[in-house]
Amino acid sequence: MTTAFVLSGGASLGASQVGMLLGLATAGITPDLIVGTSVGALNGGWVAMGPDVDGIGALADVWRSLSRSDVFPTHPIVGLLGFLGRRPHLVPDKGLRRLVTDHLRFSRLEDAPIPLHVVATDVLSGQDVLLSSGNAVEAIMASAAIPAVFPPVNIDGRDLIDGGVVNNTPLSHAVALGADRVWVLPTGYACALRQSPQGALAMALHGVTLTINQRLAVDIARFEEAVDVRVIPPLCPIGTSPVDFSHSASLIEHSHRATEKWLRKRHRVTGQAALLEPHRH
Repeated sequence: MTTAFVLSGGASLGASQVGMLLGLATAGITPDLIVGTSVGALNGGWVAMGPDVDGIGALADVWRSLSRSDVFPTHPIVGLLGFLGRRPHLVPDKGLRRLVTDHLRFSRLEDAPIPLHVVATDVLSGQDVLLSSGNAVEAIMASAAIPAVFPPVNIDGRDLIDGGVVNNTPLSHAVALGADRVWVLPTGYACALRQSPQGALAMALHGVTLTINQRLAVDIARFEEAVDVRVIPPLCPIGTSPVDFSHSASLIEHSHRATEKWLRKRHRVTGQAALLEPHRH
């Protein structure tokens, strides 16, 4: 049986994914292949190097050290040029690129110890692009290039942006790659905010995570009858904005405990799309 981990996007809410990975590692569940989108591509790159407890524990340490400025640094000139139409983005990607470059221990996707596939979106065609070979840093950066926030990444003559635009939790690719058991690790969304997100970046990313959730629910309903799909329930309620990294430690801890509890008593294997239905608290 071929087991895939499928990791969705969700910006800072990707910390909850780390808690899920810790729960899986503790239970001895490891992937034969990994498919990731956006922040799921970043986490997936780390899992590809070592899906055991020590490896994921080191990933958790990185997440606990992050601040908003590490990932979304403020640069007024870049923001102004983007607003004026002189650049296609509002935030420089050098901080995120530095994080990926500093921690990734393989240079090409095909060299990953566990096969890693990341999903991006072709700006011109609007099609999702599965990247399975080539420069690993560039592929992950392309998958995480949130439109209008980060600059697109050119690979083989194509401008690529965040895979979450069209295929945030790429179950279809995992199935096409031969997986017959798929563990889906969704980041969830901020369902318990007390007020609307403040600031353009916060509002944009909140909107993206809402879209992600809706698309994921459709994909789960489509594929759970065809293959063994196991959706780890996302944390709920979440009152953290996807641009806020100050709660990473708490998200990891709570998600880890919830995942271990769910693994001990999991029974439902159909109707899992209901876990992601829109709601408020």
